[in-house]
Amino acid sequence: MRTEFNNVDDYIASFPEKTRELLREVRSLIKKTAPDAWEGISYGMPGYKLNGRPLVYFAAFQKHIGFYPTDSGIRNFLPELSGYKHSKGAVQFPINKPIPFDLILKITKFRVKEVMKGS
Repeated sequence: MRTEFNNVDDYIASFPEKTRELLREVRSLIKKTAPDAWEGISYGMPGYKLNGRPLVYFAAFQKHIGFYPTDSGIRNFLPELSGYKHSKGAVQFPINKPIPFDLILKITKFRVKEVMKGS
């Protein structure tokens, strides 16, 4: 798999169609929630910054979509994330199960508010 990408479109295009569809939906949710956020490739994956601060990142893997909303984005949603493999700043959503887009939306909205407050 290619590891260097010029933009998010190139990143998404590098995956099989089913995965591309999931990535497009995640991207769309983030862009609707944070239309003023910078979008680019950071750490080899799509990343978003708002007011110069990290907002969220996402990435695709063979068996899951990784979502990286920083440690506060995980910590504040632990009950909802309990059914997924997660760590201090990341969660894995298996590709073979429905992706919880509503939860991704809630976490992204939380992160936008947090970044805008300067927390």
